[in-house]
Amino acid sequence: MTSNPPPSVLFVCVHNAGRSQMAQAWLAHLAGDAVEVRSAGSAPADTVNPAAVEAMREVGIDISQARPAVLTTDSVRRSDVVVTMGCGDACPIFPGKRYEDWPVDDPAGQGVEAVRPIRDAIRGRVVDLLTSLGVAVPASDG
Repeated sequence: MTSNPPPSVLFVCVHNAGRSQMAQAWLAHLAGDAVEVRSAGSAPADTVNPAAVEAMREVGIDISQARPAVLTTDSVRRSDVVVTMGCGDACPIFPGKRYEDWPVDDPAGQGVEAVRPIRDAIRGRVVDLLTSLGVAVPASDG
């Protein structure tokens, strides 16, 4: 019996230090192995935003070991869904891919108080994305 591979999602923002890292972590937390997930940036930072790390830690998700990665054509090609968050035209477009642009505030330079609502907005969008992919969110996290 052959099973289909899980859908693949790529989250992209400019620095891959805040929004896309939080989105990747939320999706991995909520979907487990049901979805392949990665993130990248068009101009990656050296480290993940400490306020994003703290905001995610508050909800029991550790992204302290995450490292920003550069956006590559191959990473887009290997993804079923590409979600951009403020990277503009930097993301290559391939036919047959699903693209979404999420207008989410950039947490760069902001404290954890300002990052919390961004974190929560991203979580809501991730839940909606999982629903659209037919992936159930556990009741305790939905």
